[in-house]
Amino acid sequence: MAGPGKGKVCLAYSGGLDTSCILKWLLEQGYEVVCFLANVGQEEDWDQVRAKALKLGATKMIIKDLRREFVEQLCLRAIQCNAQYEGTYLLGTSLARPVIARAQMQATLDEGCQYVSHGCTGKGNDQVRFELAFLAIDPKIKIIAPWRLPEFFERFEGRDALLDYAAQKGIPVASTKAKPYSMDDNIAHCSYESGQLEDPSKPPPVDMWTRTNDPITAPSTPQEVTIRFEKGLPVKVSSNGKEWTDSLELFTALNELGKLHGIGRIDIVENRFIGIKSRGCYDSPAMTILRAAHLDLEGLVMDGKVRSLRDQFVTHAWSEILYNGLYFSPEREFVENSLVFSQKRVNGEVRLRLYRGNVWITGRSSETEKLYSEEESSMDSLVDFSPVDTTGFINITAIRLKKYGVQKQEEGNSLAKP
Repeated sequence: MAGPGKGKVCLAYSGGLDTSCILKWLLEQGYEVVCFLANVGQEEDWDQVRAKALKLGATKMIIKDLRREFVEQLCLRAIQCNAQYEGTYLLGTSLARPVIARAQMQATLDEGCQYVSHGCTGKGNDQVRFELAFLAIDPKIKIIAPWRLPEFFERFEGRDALLDYAAQKGIPVASTKAKPYSMDDNIAHCSYESGQLEDPSKPPPVDMWTRTNDPITAPSTPQEVTIRFEKGLPVKVSSNGKEWTDSLELFTALNELGKLHGIGRIDIVENRFIGIKSRGCYDSPAMTILRAAHLDLEGLVMDGKVRSLRDQFVTHAWSEILYNGLYFSPEREFVENSLVFSQKRVNGEVRLRLYRGNVWITGRSSETEKLYSEEESSMDSLVDFSPVDTTGFINITAIRLKKYGVQKQEEGNSLAKP
């Protein structure tokens, strides 16, 4: 039961060892605790989590289904943006944090809590992402971060100490053995960090991946998929006579197809926002397929200069903003407005082939956007194009380059020299 009454805390609670111990510890400190868990597409025994939280002493266990909100507001916006962090990571964990934090803050308000709490470690990105979101949504909210409190982390130096505490307090624990790595699962991806993955020279375990089958043992027959986009958003997926048009359903279908064919595995060393390098592995089937299709369609329907500016500014900035936990910021709103404008004409259809870890584009078309002209690009046609015009184009472009060449000659450092 709660102690003398320090106030009410809304705790982000997963039902695992860390947050179960944090729940009990907060109760010991005299707080009343309301637990909150977001369903963002992870595999979970929801009834078991609810029963465990209440048994340990929580006043209430709130479970919120955020899958549609997550896919439509974050995952598909990332596809419009072609978002990548450091050229590889598709931001699966980062994308989930804003919708989770927003829903937790709503629960905090609804339940009259004065505090929010979480189980994020002191070395990770998530503590920054959650707390920046909490403070942007309610600048006056008080945050309890146990893994940064000396009275907590000096008492619980590691997993063994938590296990001892769990045994002492009667906290049910699924296993007494430490996982060989840490996992975070949602509908966009599953991430794997720490443990045996901390040696970046060693390959990840073959049996580690949960959202992708091994590409080596994937089906030997490729699968054809067609994806239709409107304003840069996928609106229809077709494959093998089946069709999906609902955003959550088509995303789920692409996850299943991508898993079957082993698509979307990533193994990188990334730079965390707090400055530490970490090795992370991720499998993101639907995100990988959608990004490949969207990128390809843009080549057909998007103005080249707009695309160049978007690539240089919007894609990079939006990806870093999300990775660093700054979704609830004026810069994100500013960048996103530019992104939405850039996608007004990204309409069309892309055909893909899925095969043993690879996504191949086999064709693209658009009935409405006519930037591409087969006749204009043909080597066998001179309609609306005069080769003589190219002479003037080259001469004008060369004016400043010829002056640069003269400068180099005068310096005795001719451009003709290697």
